[in-house]
Amino acid sequence: MLERLRAARANEDGFTLIELLIVVVILGVLAGVVVFAVQAFNGEGQAAACETDWKSVQTANEAFYAKTGDYALVMKDLTDKGYLKNAPAAKSYTIGLGAGGVVTASGACTH
Repeated sequence: MLERLRAARANEDGFTLIELLIVVVILGVLAGVVVFAVQAFNGEGQAAACETDWKSVQTANEAFYAKTGDYALVMKDLTDKGYLKNAPAAKSYTIGLGAGGVVTASGACTH
């Protein structure tokens, strides 16, 4: 009986604990690399979104000026009159209007 157990145990195929630990470490390193790569893409995406929002508000404000003869002083003027569908809203930056048609950006995006 004991001989059969030893023979069966000798024929078992499988992974050792060391092999499993090596695989887990490799997966952890790969996950870390992916996280940092995705964060870099996210930062670039925020900058591109801010630039696009800034240009949209600038264009809407120029259209508002062409129609009314004055620049909008608050974003609500542009949205209420249909020059912008929605005011830009992001957690990492803000875009606003200043005197003389100046469009400002602050936060993670400075234009």
